[in-house]
Amino acid sequence: MGLKFGAKFEQGWGAVVRRGGRLDVAHVLRSTGNSPEIRLYDSFAIEAGEAAALGGLAQVRNLKRYRCVTLLDAAAYRLVQLEAPTVPVEERAEATRWRLKDMVDFPVDGAAIALVDIPGDSGRQAQVFAIAAAREAVGECMEMYRQAKIPLEVIDIPEMALRNVGKLFEEENRGLAFLAMTQEDCLLVITHRGELCLSRHIDLTSTALAQADEDRRGQLLERLALELQRTLDNFDRQYSYIPVSRLLVASEFDAEATVAALATNLYLPLQAMDLAKVVEFSSVPELRSLERQAQGVYAIGAALREEA
Repeated sequence: MGLKFGAKFEQGWGAVVRRGGRLDVAHVLRSTGNSPEIRLYDSFAIEAGEAAALGGLAQVRNLKRYRCVTLLDAAAYRLVQLEAPTVPVEERAEATRWRLKDMVDFPVDGAAIALVDIPGDSGRQAQVFAIAAAREAVGECMEMYRQAKIPLEVIDIPEMALRNVGKLFEEENRGLAFLAMTQEDCLLVITHRGELCLSRHIDLTSTALAQADEDRRGQLLERLALELQRTLDNFDRQYSYIPVSRLLVASEFDAEATVAALATNLYLPLQAMDLAKVVEFSSVPELRSLERQAQGVYAIGAALREEA
């Protein structure tokens, strides 16, 4: 949703995202006619609990200057694909709530519900992603940021953060597959015209790759390539009107070697994510490292949120 802000805030969005035992913080400025600019990216260890880390980070980075966004942990929400409800726009969330009752493991009464349209064609039933977040998880998050005196304006999900990054790399009228492999998880999204079309979690991490010997690493990457190919083939059958042009890969472990290994088993062109092609980050030189970019992809993606 669009949000207004006053003179006390810096332009753009600030993002604070928990990833494992650290907090990542990013600030991105978007201006008409220019590439997005990453003004800030940094990571802070969580040593005495997330609430204490947030409080310290708020002071060190003066986070009261930013209107902030954060991301929910995977356990706090569910993303479900459904047929779009045929009711007025303002009634869609409530019309979807009870359809989710048997699809989530928390009470839907009071849960936060949001719908995201999936790009479609005129010959098929419109589809949406329904995002349901547990009321307790949302409330705890809001209270933690309130106590830290961080102006939290948006709570989003990781899939949308990756969507924000992926759309920068899209080719006109083509879909883009984007794989983010970090120390915590492996998430594949497909975007088209800036919208999320598919999301899938895969059971692999960059930590597993880093800790494996050469033979085992090769096996893990072969298995990953097979999972990716199956997903891409299934997507092509369901969404034949969205030609996917390439697979973009962000990996915290040896990004270029990971891409090269996957490329031997996939028909789709592959490319390592390099934010230098689509954003400006001269004030954060450490982002010249592809692996550091992958580490920060969720915080940076969250901060790439657009006004509308």
